[in-house]
Amino acid sequence: MTGIVIHILLVAGLPPLLLGVIAKTKAVFAGRVGAPLLQPYHDVIKLWRKESLFSGTTTWIFWAGPVITLSATAVAAFLVPLTSESAPISFAGDLILLAYLLALGRFFQAGAALDTGSAFEGMGAAREVTVACLAEPVLFFGLLVLAKLSGTLSLSTMLAGPLSSSWQSSGAPLLLVLVSWFVLLLAENARIPFDDPNTHLELTMIHEVMVLDHGGPVLGMVHYGAALKLFLFAALIVRVAMPFSLRNPGLHAGVFLLGMLLLAILVGIVESVMARLRLVQVPRLLVAASVLSAFSFILLLR
Repeated sequence: MTGIVIHILLVAGLPPLLLGVIAKTKAVFAGRVGAPLLQPYHDVIKLWRKESLFSGTTTWIFWAGPVITLSATAVAAFLVPLTSESAPISFAGDLILLAYLLALGRFFQAGAALDTGSAFEGMGAAREVTVACLAEPVLFFGLLVLAKLSGTLSLSTMLAGPLSSSWQSSGAPLLLVLVSWFVLLLAENARIPFDDPNTHLELTMIHEVMVLDHGGPVLGMVHYGAALKLFLFAALIVRVAMPFSLRNPGLHAGVFLLGMLLLAILVGIVESVMARLRLVQVPRLLVAASVLSAFSFILLLR
């Protein structure tokens, strides 16, 4: 029960902090003070306090998109074990549910953008789906590697302590999975070099252009859902990189939190030393990540 409570607290409270750490890291590299570390929390709370305004041309899909996307991402976060205990939702084959939940959220997010009838948001939805088609093989091949090593299709078993012994016998495939999943994290969360979350040029945006017509609590759900999605992919990477299990759930949560913060700092460093790629170069990087992920699975079959 203690592990479940810690899991809920991490899922509910940690995601905006990762965005704050990334922004603070970028500010340090730029020689600025930057926004407060807890600024993402204030932004979400401010949006939730505002009034919701909907265009008369939109349908229920417009407001249902952020709600379903946030709900699907939240359920997916409860499939990934964060502490030494199993995830709150755990069963054989739950990794398939994880993939479908992520696809469900993306479908309704793109549908909400298309429902506005805006050419810009339709363009962003098309780009989002294109990136997803190229990014999904990266996730699936990585999951295949973990399934092959653990002999199970349950995330709670795949990412548990026995994975630590696999680093000794199959370190190279796992390292390739980590590299490809880090690229996947940047792509799925619209981070540099794939997208710039701070840009204001609609023609260059991918994710942000889809939510131009959102405002108030709906936009707050979009921002929190994006932070939760970053948390989800970061949790997968941290659990693969640190697969050990500690008997004390609180101590294990502390180590997990440290790993998440270090990963957020790494994302901030990458965004500080790299520029956004041209749109035509984005598929090449995603294909390269897919090749790395596929090669990691091939190494296990030789």
